[in-house]
Amino acid sequence: MTTTTTAVREPARVDSPGAAGGSGRRPGRIRRIGLPYLLLLPALLLELLVHLIPMVIGVVMSFKELTQFYIRDWTTAPWAAFDNYRTSVEFNAPVGKALLHSFLVTVGFTLLSVGLCWLIGTAAAVFMQDTFRGRGLLRALFLVPYALPVYAAVITWVFMFQHDNGLVNHVLHDQLHLTDKPSFWLIGDNSFYALLTVSVWKGWPFAFLIVTAGLQNIPRELYEAAALDGAGRWQQIRRITLPSLRPVNQVLVLVLFLWTFNDFNTPYVLFGRSAPEAADLISVHIYQASFVTWNFGTGSAMSVLLLLFLLVVTGVYLVFTTRGRRTADV
Repeated sequence: MTTTTTAVREPARVDSPGAAGGSGRRPGRIRRIGLPYLLLLPALLLELLVHLIPMVIGVVMSFKELTQFYIRDWTTAPWAAFDNYRTSVEFNAPVGKALLHSFLVTVGFTLLSVGLCWLIGTAAAVFMQDTFRGRGLLRALFLVPYALPVYAAVITWVFMFQHDNGLVNHVLHDQLHLTDKPSFWLIGDNSFYALLTVSVWKGWPFAFLIVTAGLQNIPRELYEAAALDGAGRWQQIRRITLPSLRPVNQVLVLVLFLWTFNDFNTPYVLFGRSAPEAADLISVHIYQASFVTWNFGTGSAMSVLLLLFLLVVTGVYLVFTTRGRRTADV
């Protein structure tokens, strides 16, 4: 007896294209979108631990009367509200007057250092643009100050600035006879020029490196056409090189300004824990207010004021440079 079984097939279920696409593609799309954030997560966590959390703690400390008596547990320090800020900006009082003097010294030092670094770096980059024998070796020598560790380089300058057996006095006084007697470079008013010399020596190779990279994007045809039209070397630099380097210089000047204004290693290694009055940069001044006098509340308030100043200057600089760039494009 033969039994015939008829298989009854259910009609195939046709899903809508949207449902099929959503069920199959959504997990892959989510993974593609979330992967960049997942890769950035370690860097964000490190940024949070290294910068943001200490910054918040520093802001909280600026509102406390934190001295050496509460250093073991700073959370128990009395609440001082805005007293630390009033002390810092009261320019008729000793603390505020000293902070204002340090701020003015830092502004003058930063403007001179950034201007000289940019000028020397740009001149060297333009000079090295032409091909000649030994250019590679000369470029490597130019980058030596930037490649050296800060402490090793500044300590070398400390020995060179020594009064009795330093190389600077030996050259200026003993050989060239430019001074009547050996100068004290690490104390008094000369300390400002010593600090400026080390800062420029250490910073101009960075400007040279950035400007050299920017010059590679300027077509050589522009210089050839300008030469055919009778433009000299200075006219080519003025009409072609400097306008083409404007975006690069805008970023370069801002970075040099922030680095120089916040520089702590150079004056600290050059002068020690107590810098001379003529070279009292604000970074060292805040360090002395915090770790020498043990007044961490006032030191934290000074740090917050410095942060606000740099944020304002950076914001104004970016607004003006962006507006100038848009005007030039139009």
